Amino acid sequence: MKKTQILILLLLLTFSTKAQELTIPQLSQYIADNPFLMSPTYAGVGDHIKIRLNGLTQWVGIENAPDTQTLAADARIGNRSGLGMLMYNDSNGNTRQRGARVSFAHHLTLDRYDDEFLSLGISYNFNQFRIDVENFRDENGQIPTDDKSTVNHNFDIGVLYRLDKFYLSVNASNILPKDLETFNPTFEPNTLRNYYAYTGYSFSKNKNSKIEVEPSIFFQWFESDGRSVTDLNTKVRFHDYEDYYYLGLTYRFLNDQIGTPLYVAPIAGLKKNNFYFGYSYQVITNELLGYSSGTHVITVGMDLFQGISNCRCTY
Repeated sequence: MKKTQILILLLLLTFSTKAQELTIPQLSQYIADNPFLMSPTYAGVGDHIKIRLNGLTQWVGIENAPDTQTLAADARIGNRSGLGMLMYNDSNGNTRQRGARVSFAHHLTLDRYDDEFLSLGISYNFNQFRIDVENFRDENGQIPTDDKSTVNHNFDIGVLYRLDKFYLSVNASNILPKDLETFNPTFEPNTLRNYYAYTGYSFSKNKNSKIEVEPSIFFQWFESDGRSVTDLNTKVRFHDYEDYYYLGLTYRFLNDQIGTPLYVAPIAGLKKNNFYFGYSYQVITNELLGYSSGTHVITVGMDLFQGISNCRCTY
């Protein structure tokens, strides 16, 4: 085998094993008042139709760095159920993935006087993963004719518990193994299951206070290799009647390297009338710092048709 063929083989192997894992990157997008992006249990939480458009540009300054766009929408169906849909487009070097997620959640009222609720959610996931073979050439300068692409179907499940301003969400994602027939099953990880929990609490000095503080924690564990990450978040909201503005900070780290964060991300945003805007800049603190200035995360959205449900579990 000639050097060119060996190089192409190594590149294909590298992209198939080290690139996307048939899921969208889960960074700080969920903090931008967009928890449905993370868990199906949030579908229909709110008395309106929520639409969020998110753009994630990682490792600014590095060529062909990961870039992701998502469009999410969810709404209440009746008084106790919700539907949601997420569409995404993700690129990473010479790999591409596109997909969609359709979610259903059912919300139960455990105690209407203490605002105690339990939500159950499930998602069906569709993903198309592809390697851009047209960017490669063989020893004759020809584009490879075999199409390196695969389609996978999967499911997420979750439970959300809320008591007043406390919340705890526990989820399992990509619970089925993925299709390896197109790639090399010897080197390609088969298990994509990961488990994650998201919990937090909002508190203020009193009911009339215009300042609200919300600390939260996100923990995620990957079954395939046992790695896990944690986000420590703090958000401060400044209320102006029905509008609000917020500032916050996220600290992400591998759980075996607590003192060495993957990034530190200041966040800011606002809700004005029915319009929403959020921004986060993730400052890289590892060895990529010498090559990249960081990661930009932008979220814009609208809340439509407020008051479509009068159940307290929508709040």
